[in-house]
Amino acid sequence: MTKALGIDFGLKRTGLALTDDHRIIASPLTAVASDVLMTYLIQLFSKNNITTIVLGFPTSVDGTDTHITENVRLLKEALEKQFLGIEVILQDERYTSQRAMQVIHQGGKAKQKKDKGLVDTISATLILQDYLSGV
Repeated sequence: MTKALGIDFGLKRTGLALTDDHRIIASPLTAVASDVLMTYLIQLFSKNNITTIVLGFPTSVDGTDTHITENVRLLKEALEKQFLGIEVILQDERYTSQRAMQVIHQGGKAKQKKDKGLVDTISATLILQDYLSGV
């Protein structure tokens, strides 16, 4: 059985999510500092049978690039070079941060509502679940 990894890249932090072995459910994993992302992913890949990376692709509402879109393209290239044979898929991530905030506000405690890493992790989970659902 294989897993898929969801990534919500940010310049400071990157949210990560992982599927179950049957690739049905996406679950939050963690948020890591973006400057150590590749080191963390190398360790994660050594412990999990990940065959797909679903990378959140940021665009504006009208479909144009945002200030971070080019960074995500470069990350995609770096991931493809580092993890040969792993499929890297770009998944539309518009509105995932807003949806993540709604999830946190609906069920979270006051402290969780201020945790930016949690927003990134939930966003990665939503990106991955959207991919699994064919959205």
